[in-house]
Amino acid sequence: MKTLLALLLSAGCAAAHAQADPFAPVAWLAGCWSPQGREAGSVEQWMAPAGGLMLGMARTLKNGRVVEFEFMQIRADAEGRLSFIAQPQGRPPTEFRLLRQAENEAVFENAAHDFPQRVLYRHEAVDRLVARIEGLRNGQPRGIDFPMQRMACP
Repeated sequence: MKTLLALLLSAGCAAAHAQADPFAPVAWLAGCWSPQGREAGSVEQWMAPAGGLMLGMARTLKNGRVVEFEFMQIRADAEGRLSFIAQPQGRPPTEFRLLRQAENEAVFENAAHDFPQRVLYRHEAVDRLVARIEGLRNGQPRGIDFPMQRMACP
């Protein structure tokens, strides 16, 4: 009887852990994405979640040269809460805490940051993604969309 109880408890804990995967709502982000309207070779790439972390990087080319790049993370803390961490152009990291999530969208916010205050990722179809930054700039609301198409990773 003790063995059966231990097996049931173990299976229940494993099932609860699987259901509590904090990355489940953003796992669709893993892979390579080609920003629409950008030069070939421009890409945003995300590694699948592992060890409490998703790593991402992006580069934008113009006339065959890198004009922008960014290192990114989506990290889970000890309680499983997600944060998006951005390092555009190699600057010091800026953290945006998960504000809300749905099946196909994650919204991260840092109200104290200059611009943007929010970073959104919306999975619109199997092969389409929109990243968006928004917030106040000089007291005026501003938002910039970055539509992307899934591509094979180089």
